[in-house]
Amino acid sequence: MATEPDPRSPAVSVADLRVIRGGTVVLPDLSLKVDRGEVVGLLGPSGSGKTTLMRSIVGVQQVAAGTLTVLGLPAGDRDVRSRVGYVTQAASVYNDLTVIENLQYFGALHRAPPDEINRAIDAVDLGEFAGRVVGSLSGGQRGRVSLAAALVGKPNLLVLDEPTVGLDPVLRRDLWATFRSLASDGVTLIVSSHVMDEADECDSIILLRDGKMIARDTPQGLRDSTGTTDLEDAFLRLIEREGDLT
Repeated sequence: MATEPDPRSPAVSVADLRVIRGGTVVLPDLSLKVDRGEVVGLLGPSGSGKTTLMRSIVGVQQVAAGTLTVLGLPAGDRDVRSRVGYVTQAASVYNDLTVIENLQYFGALHRAPPDEINRAIDAVDLGEFAGRVVGSLSGGQRGRVSLAAALVGKPNLLVLDEPTVGLDPVLRRDLWATFRSLASDGVTLIVSSHVMDEADECDSIILLRDGKMIARDTPQGLRDSTGTTDLEDAFLRLIEREGDLT
């Protein structure tokens, strides 16, 4: 019998996490917590460890030390896998199947009813493309199919690695409205992004550099602590400040 998640535990709890990839220490000693129903933005320069942290959270990254629990269970535990949705930067769907066939396949894995498949298609605005073969779609559209596939399982935790890359501003806005709706229903979201204005959509922001968390605050809190009105300026000041301390 599957273990039920403890509703009192954080959605994600990371303690002294150390990850080594290719002989390089990517995450030296990282600790953080994410509350349930929270939308957390994960930002940082290329190579800061964002994707490695996300892979660790979903349980597909080998770790050298530390502990990581997801929904009250060890990351990657069999009883928590179906409760976590993961959308990678590269579309993780079958190019030779149609949109609807992909979602029917992933829906079958989660034993999802047909209305959940339709709901997922509507959530990412792919209704008019449902009968199209995924390989014929644009990169942004394939990414939306991956997101729909993750939504079919009605995850408790949704981990999104650059989910809006290649999307126009209107669709980006609509997807963020979907993310906020999911959060209002109790879903926890961890969203990696390089688009600064998307940071304002988050409840809190984690800024990583060289595998270390150099800031964790609300968007307004980051502005206040750096004396700026622009989030991009705030991030640059924090990174410069960190450089002065090293």
